[in-house]
Amino acid sequence: MSSPNTWRLLMAKPILDDRLWEIIEPILPKKKRRFRYPGRKPVSDRDTLTGILFILKTGIGWEDLPKEIGCGSGMTCWRRLRDWQKAGVWDEIHRTLLNKLHQADQIDFSRAIVDSSSVRAVFGDTFTGRQCWSHQQLPWRSGY
Repeated sequence: MSSPNTWRLLMAKPILDDRLWEIIEPILPKKKRRFRYPGRKPVSDRDTLTGILFILKTGIGWEDLPKEIGCGSGMTCWRRLRDWQKAGVWDEIHRTLLNKLHQADQIDFSRAIVDSSSVRAVFGDTFTGRQCWSHQQLPWRSGY
C-alpha cells in the first residue's frame, strides 16, 4: 500500500494529469547521466514536478514532503525547481500554456488587471501630473 503507484491510484484527482504532462515534458531540459560512476538513478522529471506542485499547492515545507507520494525528497524537488528556474523553464511553460489556452479560446480578459507591483512603470506617469523631485526641489524645502 505504500508504493508510489498505489498511492497515485488512491488520489482523488492527480496533480499532474497525462495531457498536461505531454505539453510540459518536451520543455524540460534533458540531463544525461555520466557513463562512469553514474551514481544513484535520478527521480523522474514527472515525479519531481508532481512533488513541486504538491508542495506549492499545500503550502508545506520542502522537508515535509511525504515519501509515500514517490516524488523523491523535498530537497530533490527544491533543487530541480531551482535548476529549472535558472534554465527559464517556468517562463517557457507559462508561454506555452497561455498559447494553448488562447488557441482554444479559453482565456477571458474581461477580469484581467495590471498592477504596478508586477509590471514595471517606466518613466513614471505623465498623465497625472506627478513630478519627480530631487532632494533640493522638495516643496517644503524650497518655500513653495
